[in-house]
Amino acid sequence: MVTGQKAVFYLVREEILPEAIKKTIKVKELLKRGEARTINEAVEKMELSRSAYYKYKDYVFPFYEASKEKIVTLALLLEHKSGVLSRVLNTIANEHGSVLTINQGIPLQGVANAAISIETADLAIDLEAMLDKLRMVDGVKRLEVLGQA
Repeated sequence: MVTGQKAVFYLVREEILPEAIKKTIKVKELLKRGEARTINEAVEKMELSRSAYYKYKDYVFPFYEASKEKIVTLALLLEHKSGVLSRVLNTIANEHGSVLTINQGIPLQGVANAAISIETADLAIDLEAMLDKLRMVDGVKRLEVLGQA
């Protein structure tokens, strides 16, 4: 990339990535979790060359890292039952997410649409893990990431 040009990002499904890129991400995760003490140890565990790791390490990262310290807007379809929205908000709060806005529509046919904007800077877990927790909340029928700022 030429200096001064804005970086362009793409969201790509893991299964189409070359093996070296997948392994680079896993090496970074091993190091982050402390499952490997050195880069040499991590690349050996993943059977990846050091040169491939250094080639890709600054250019690949999981989705949740791209959303760290950002505002993420979620679209939810919630059952019209007492406490569903409260449980969603408590789940976000328990993981140190900061709710910035909540918009909920009037329930129709037993469900209501809701949009929640969250600041992710202080999340205790990665965004993907929190999204999985939110999907497991009783009464959440659908959850999608609408956008990031």
